[in-house]
Amino acid sequence: MGDVHFAGAPLVQNFSKTFYQAGNQNWSASYGPDGRMYFANSDGLLSFDGQHWDLNTMPRKILVRGVAVGREGEIYTGGFGQFGVWERNAFGLLVYRSLSDQLTEADKVNDEIWKIYVDDEQVLFQSFSAIYTYKNGKLSVLKTKDPFLFLYQVNGRYLVEIISKGLFEFKDGKLVKLLDKQFYGNSIILSILPFTSNALLIGTAKSGLFIFENGDARPWINEADVALRQYQLNNGLKVLGNQYAFGTILNGVYILDQAGKLIQHINKSNGLQNNTVLSLQSDAFQNIWVGLDNGIDRIEINSPIYYFDDRAGILGTVYTSKIYKGKLYIGTNQGLYYSNWPANNNRFDFRLVEGSQGQVWELYTLGDELLCGHNNGTFRVENERPHWLSTVTGGYTLHTLQGKSDSLIQGTYTGLALFKKSNNRWTFDRKLGNFNEPVQYLEQISNNRFWVSGYKGLYAVQLNNEATLVRHQKKYTEDDGLPQSPYINVFSIAGRVVFATDSGFYLHDEIADHFHAYTQLNERLGTFANANKVMPAAGGKYWFIRKGHLALVGFGDSGKVHIDSTGFTVLNNRMLSFYENVNLLTPNLSLVSLDDGFALYRKVTGSPQQQIAPPIIQKVEDIADSTAKPIAFYQSGEIILEAKQNNIRITFALPYFSTNTIQFQYQLEGNSKNWSAWSSITQKEFTNLSPGKYIFRVRANVNGYVTSVSALSFEISAPWYRSSLAWMAYALLFLLLLYGVRRYYLYKLKRHREEVQQKMLHEQEERLQKEMFENEQRLFRMKNSQLEKELASKNRELANSAMNIVYKNELLNNVHDELLQLKDGDGRRLSSDQLKRISKIIDDARSDERDWNLFEESFNEAHENFFKKLKANYPELVPNDLKLCAYLRMNMSSKEIASLLNITTRGVEIRRYRLRKKLNLGHDQNLTEFLMDV
Repeated sequence: MGDVHFAGAPLVQNFSKTFYQAGNQNWSASYGPDGRMYFANSDGLLSFDGQHWDLNTMPRKILVRGVAVGREGEIYTGGFGQFGVWERNAFGLLVYRSLSDQLTEADKVNDEIWKIYVDDEQVLFQSFSAIYTYKNGKLSVLKTKDPFLFLYQVNGRYLVEIISKGLFEFKDGKLVKLLDKQFYGNSIILSILPFTSNALLIGTAKSGLFIFENGDARPWINEADVALRQYQLNNGLKVLGNQYAFGTILNGVYILDQAGKLIQHINKSNGLQNNTVLSLQSDAFQNIWVGLDNGIDRIEINSPIYYFDDRAGILGTVYTSKIYKGKLYIGTNQGLYYSNWPANNNRFDFRLVEGSQGQVWELYTLGDELLCGHNNGTFRVENERPHWLSTVTGGYTLHTLQGKSDSLIQGTYTGLALFKKSNNRWTFDRKLGNFNEPVQYLEQISNNRFWVSGYKGLYAVQLNNEATLVRHQKKYTEDDGLPQSPYINVFSIAGRVVFATDSGFYLHDEIADHFHAYTQLNERLGTFANANKVMPAAGGKYWFIRKGHLALVGFGDSGKVHIDSTGFTVLNNRMLSFYENVNLLTPNLSLVSLDDGFALYRKVTGSPQQQIAPPIIQKVEDIADSTAKPIAFYQSGEIILEAKQNNIRITFALPYFSTNTIQFQYQLEGNSKNWSAWSSITQKEFTNLSPGKYIFRVRANVNGYVTSVSALSFEISAPWYRSSLAWMAYALLFLLLLYGVRRYYLYKLKRHREEVQQKMLHEQEERLQKEMFENEQRLFRMKNSQLEKELASKNRELANSAMNIVYKNELLNNVHDELLQLKDGDGRRLSSDQLKRISKIIDDARSDERDWNLFEESFNEAHENFFKKLKANYPELVPNDLKLCAYLRMNMSSKEIASLLNITTRGVEIRRYRLRKKLNLGHDQNLTEFLMDV
């Protein structure tokens, strides 16, 4: 592996404090058996499960300096004046229990706990003044007059430096001196790592590294010695079996191999958030976690992909690459660049090939020569200088002619060009005539026949025998079976020419001269059937690129196709669309062109994904209302929920750390038989679950590897009205209901009989009542008829009476008038005294009320107390008014009324007028009609 593996820089994933929502500084880190990472953060205990960050604070919210995880997942933390253990409760939440509270007043912690170590028998907490041993539930304390520095756990041993005396081993509660301070440069020790079976590697702050073996220490010569002294080594970590990572205060992380060679230097310039490294820790996947003065970083030291990040814009956009004579050449849109290969200390130092400025399209090595297809033509690289061979612009692609090892054909902006070998040197021969279309891709069909394609379409061309010009050409379009596509590119896969379109790969039928979809290949490639570019990779595999997405495809026996695309998702959309490129530099190393640098992919063997544990169930919550309530599930037996807890949310995570998207798939047995679609969502809500037993299963997909399944069983109880006791009550009620129904039926039957009898009696009674009613109606009609007759008779009597009074009055008037004309025998009129006596008799007869009283009484009988109603409603009416009203009701004429009232007809009209006023009648209201209605 050597330099090839570590060329470039590994991926560094940054977690800022705004991302994990805690303090800046991360003083210590530990990897738990549950796959979580734990950090001693200035705000508390910080944990990360791959998807979720959680912060738990210590008592009084003290700053946490040390953290260590035990075999059972218990987490020990310590800070100023306090140390203790965190354990998960039934809800999966961390709960703190102080251990330092067991100490006596004399042994109380009065400073900060800096280091914590856990082994099978004990837990050690170390401050600058004491070492506290927690064993079998009890604490013991070791203190010295001189202060400690830091305690280290190495190969099952505990080593600690007493600042004024040197290095000691802590064993059985006692200190045993190992080394005087002058043997390691009189500097403080900040790292002790296992080196060989008998040797330890000691790192000091300012005196460099020392090998401690057989009671003696000697300086370790290494390529980072000056840097580690200058930038102040602060901590160390053994990684990848035989390599050593050292964090510094001022310049990031240095990684050395066991021979002392500098493998990597990672600092702010190539990925870290800042250069002050407070802690280092590895996980099960050999990631290096870097606790920084401001943030947390994860270094993918074991990743097959390393990077050259062109943040300064030195190179520009990378199009092609080649290794040639100990140099790595990179062709970009700005020119041709080179750097030493292998890279010095695995860092590239690119310089421009002077005179190559401009767009570089392709690099091609043939024998001892490196040819460069350039925007301005084609040149040979000699001593890092361009030697121009051709001025035909746009050297897109170069191919050796089949059967002619001394000839090259080139696709350019304006057609095809030919190169010949002369005196072991490649020289430009000619531009082929009769064809001027751009050629970006070229595949030879036979001796003089070629497929060529570019942004103007796909052509088949045939050269003449002398290969001086294109004798025949044909452009293929939709009429020839091709789909409409913005590109049609031609490639060779396993010796077969295929045509890439955005509708999938196509093949050409030579006999029919027609295109058809390559269905067998398209179906196996899935989404990469729409790849716009195909390039050869190591081991007979091919790189497929689909609009910025990369996959490594292998073709096995029986048509099997293996596609690895998830392993390259970190590179997605980082390549220049339609100009993506992957070059095979060595049999095990490929260079992927990026728009901001390049990536180096090293072919790896084995399957590290097999180490991935199944997902963890992080928490279960009741979401029946707006406030989520935790449900006890952690290390529980059978989980039984109440009936009202049938709306739940399950949160899960995969303790695998990667920039690649991790996808999850879940199933709830008892609710659905099918697995869900793959998704990056890390929680699932289930609502309105019916009572019953359920099993929640979840699994994850990492780079195409599917983990085993994690399961959570729970049962939702039936509501009280569906419990066993309730069903017994329901059965009893049902029996009672049956009994009640029977009783009710008998009661209804009895009632029905009674009702029938009552109905018969009622009908009989109704018939009798009807007959009685009809008889009464007949009698009533007879009485009414009789009354009407009597009323008519009385009206006639009234009329007759009134007419008699009228007749009497008229007679009296006539008598009175005749008396006035009466004369004696002598022709003389009667004396006035005689006339007065007679007139008085007549007037008394006229004013006799007996006729009127009799009339009034009869009138009231006939007309329902007419006068009483009038007097009651109109008390202002006088007797004469009442008489007038009676006569008007009888519809008598004014002349007849005048006679009855012994007044003139004019007087009747005046009385009528006065009566209308007293009765408050309007002008349009008839007086007689009004009186008829009274």
